[in-house]
Amino acid sequence: MKDIRLLPTGLSPGKALGVFTKAHPHAGGIASFVGKVRPDEGVKVLELSHYEPLTLPGMEALGEAAAERWPLDGILIHHRIGTMRPGAPIVLVAAAARHRRDAFEAVDFAMDHLKSDAWFWKRERRADGWRWIEPREEDHADRARWLADQS
Repeated sequence: MKDIRLLPTGLSPGKALGVFTKAHPHAGGIASFVGKVRPDEGVKVLELSHYEPLTLPGMEALGEAAAERWPLDGILIHHRIGTMRPGAPIVLVAAAARHRRDAFEAVDFAMDHLKSDAWFWKRERRADGWRWIEPREEDHADRARWLADQS
């Protein structure tokens, strides 16, 4: 089961994870990650834009890649778009598998790709105006380790 969505309004990680967990009663483990808008450095609003013809298909391909790489019972990727305030959830990634390591690695893999190779544009508003946010070197390095695993 793959549950991959773009959400223009509220993301409820607890509710989504509860539904996902119930859908996978035979999984030995479910790993999850929730990313939130950081409430630091004077951020007032985070805005996530996307390109509709690529974003959801790209997320679906990412879910497929994770499912091909690890024996998963299911994967969930929910990602917000639009504007959000500090503390609001942006992304929920979860994986259900017979064994915990597969679930952990699938979630880590998906997040590393979403952080550095995704189909989103981020900008934040602070007291002095808007500024674009680019992936950090660490984000690119995190993603690169998965490419190295394939050789």
